[in-house]
Amino acid sequence: MNKYGPEMYDRLITEVASAAREAGAAILEVYKTDFNVEHKADNSPLTVADKRSHEIIVRRLCGIENAPFPVLSEEGRDIPYESRRNWEYFWVVDPLDGTKEFVKRNGEFTVNIALVHKDRPVLGVIYVPVRETIYCAALGSGVYREDKDGREKLPLKQRPEHFTVAGSRSHANKELTSFIETAKMRYGEVDVISAGSALKFCLVAEGRADVYPRFGPTMEWDTAAGHIIVEEAGGSASKSLTYNKPNLVNGNFLVAGPRYDISDYVP
Repeated sequence: MNKYGPEMYDRLITEVASAAREAGAAILEVYKTDFNVEHKADNSPLTVADKRSHEIIVRRLCGIENAPFPVLSEEGRDIPYESRRNWEYFWVVDPLDGTKEFVKRNGEFTVNIALVHKDRPVLGVIYVPVRETIYCAALGSGVYREDKDGREKLPLKQRPEHFTVAGSRSHANKELTSFIETAKMRYGEVDVISAGSALKFCLVAEGRADVYPRFGPTMEWDTAAGHIIVEEAGGSASKSLTYNKPNLVNGNFLVAGPRYDISDYVP
């Protein structure tokens, strides 16, 4: 029996959810202050909240018994492919997804942690600190959302009246506009929900959005947790969305709920 298989995921989910909440609490401590903003090499923002969250998550993951997996995150993006190509299991971490939204103080940022087996995510947690809401999924076990009102299995029973697209708050472009226009020709009226960070995956998993199309680069740590969360809610993702690639940048992709035939999508 593989001790790292599905029989272990429930225990790991509990540990990972706790780590995400602790990291989220540290993020909120910074969020309430007049924090400074640095800029990374690609000119994207970086705050002390990113750094504190990363330190907490790595410490917590490394402390999980019988789960001695390496961690892939932005902090470790320069690990050579030759050093990681044979990883069987590894954590994929975005300690603060949506730093632009954090800086804007609109609350639409998340903590993302996933466990990947070879090139596919098998466990995922997304925590929304401002809302104190967590989404947890494990391969074959479904997905749930938990907040102050309790725990609920996804997708939600109530569906949107019109076909609904989840769009990026900070990365809208002409390709997204074209996708929406094509959807209107097929489905009639189309609603658009704009959201930051991995919240777009959560909208699809909940059933509040039918698709999340992404036109433009993302990194593996931006998508791994949301990927398994959508799939365990009965949705699907572009086959091109795989992990531990030589180049950690994702190409265009789409994740979708059951009302959209993903085979119709050509990136």
